[in-house]
Amino acid sequence: MHALSFREGWEMKKMMVLPFSVLLVMVAVVPAFAGVVCFKCHAEKAFTGAVVHSPVAEGECTICHNPHVARFKGLLHREVAAMCYTCHDPIVNEHDDSLIHRPVRLGDCLACHNPHAAKGKGLLKEEQQGAGCFNCHKDLTREYKVSHAPYAKGECSACHLPHQAEQIQLLKSEPEKLCRSCHKGELPRGHQGFPGKPAACLTCHNPHGSSRAGMMREVFHAPFAEGCGDCHEGGGKVGIDKCLECHEEVRNQVKNTHSHLTGKKGNSCINCHSPHAADNTKLFRNRQIQVCRTCHQDTFASYVDKLHSHPDTGTCGDCHEVHGSVNLAMLKGNGNQVCSRCHETQGQFTHPVGETVLDPRTGLAMTCVNCHYPHGTDFQFNLKLDGSKDLCIQCHRGY
Repeated sequence: MHALSFREGWEMKKMMVLPFSVLLVMVAVVPAFAGVVCFKCHAEKAFTGAVVHSPVAEGECTICHNPHVARFKGLLHREVAAMCYTCHDPIVNEHDDSLIHRPVRLGDCLACHNPHAAKGKGLLKEEQQGAGCFNCHKDLTREYKVSHAPYAKGECSACHLPHQAEQIQLLKSEPEKLCRSCHKGELPRGHQGFPGKPAACLTCHNPHGSSRAGMMREVFHAPFAEGCGDCHEGGGKVGIDKCLECHEEVRNQVKNTHSHLTGKKGNSCINCHSPHAADNTKLFRNRQIQVCRTCHQDTFASYVDKLHSHPDTGTCGDCHEVHGSVNLAMLKGNGNQVCSRCHETQGQFTHPVGETVLDPRTGLAMTCVNCHYPHGTDFQFNLKLDGSKDLCIQCHRGY
């Protein structure tokens, strides 16, 4: 075989390079025309709005979608969150102790955002941010006789962060500091005769709204309704004993082996209860589950994303004594007594339980919670381990 001349070699290179060059051009122009091709089937109107996602505006549908086949819904190249993060920096840090909004934690960006176009900033699904929040937060009252101005306008982001925050309920900062960021000069005028500097705003005011003037909460503590003197006689801080003067039944409850009266953060009673006003007859500072979360965030975090979770009853007090109990975890009875109130047939045909059946690991009576974690686990029936073997051999090692 003779050696190629310079001319022959050049002609061969052109034959190899030309198709490759054409291919590069084709690859380069495909995204630019992808939108035109896509709109032959997909109505272009659905991809227009006041705010348009930049890939859509540029007709580059293939940045997110595979035009032929894909493993993910919507012909996406990746799962929704992973797809978003290819362009947008991750918006949360999963390795700290801050709170993450549930849709963000689940990678469900589309719960709040439209991927193509929207009427408002940030591609939010609703023009007003608050309107979109009500889609999930259905327990919130939409309209009040007296509403907080940002709430009435649907401006939830005035006080809350949408993705992640260090404060409970995704508040931007501590409640009192947050309130003072807007309400400065009018505080002294609205608190004539207040014993000291106005503080702890939420013990009197509902941050969203109320039927009362000044957004005062709906239920007044009886002494507060009559005046401040009964509790604040002589000035100074009000101690636990002052609360127990009226609530004698609580005094007996907190004497139990497992007590909620820890003494942390000052007066433990007002850690959970408002001394002035609330929106419930128990004078909880918030919904009971949110009150519990302020201290037990680690417990909530341990089961929030588990595959199998106990149905949400909305109140921890369904199973736990809120002040004190002789039972572990302040339960309203032993594990069997608490669980059987709803699970009536359990213990009648399943694994033996009761005082005559001892757990060889602890020597204590076998109850439901020896095998089940009632809040949630990754195993069916809320079992602590795999019920096909791993859980059983904890006790039955000789079989």
